[in-house]
Amino acid sequence: MSRIGKQPVIIPSGVTVTVGSDNVVTVKGPKGTLTETVDRDITVEVKDGQVIISRPTDQIRHRAMHGLYRSLISNTVKGVTEGYKKEMELVGVGFKAVNAGNVLDLALGYSHNIIFEVPSELKVSTATEKGKNPIITLEGSDKQLIGQVAAKLRSLRKPEPYKGKGVKFVGEVLRRKAGKAAGK
Repeated sequence: MSRIGKQPVIIPSGVTVTVGSDNVVTVKGPKGTLTETVDRDITVEVKDGQVIISRPTDQIRHRAMHGLYRSLISNTVKGVTEGYKKEMELVGVGFKAVNAGNVLDLALGYSHNIIFEVPSELKVSTATEKGKNPIITLEGSDKQLIGQVAAKLRSLRKPEPYKGKGVKFVGEVLRRKAGKAAGK
């Protein structure tokens, strides 16, 4: 049996989990409402303040989905209670980030500024301190959406391996390369 899949998801107080028709799991909490569509072969039950996920057979496909959907439901429960947060750092001379509501204005060393609209489900904020790199903070309840937006922001200017300039996650360790050797 899947080690992850057989663990029940504990529902904290203030959170309601309902399983609707077509295996749609709806999770409501203080930070919002999230839904997760579960494959029709996987069974989801809510008992005694826990969500129990079970599978019909030991086929590879069922075993894989067992752990997957347990993790996805666990992420939605955590998202509506605590929420998720990702911080990104702009490394480079003249790199700037300014936000007006959910619209980011990024100066990333191109000939023009990049205007990036963040989905309304997420909250974005920027911080610029003297002597430090600008930081973009993404907050929300949907882990998948935050990861997708953060990956899109990073793809606008990936960190390069020589000086490390670009958009990177806070705490991310980059593989650096040595520059060219000195001439003769």
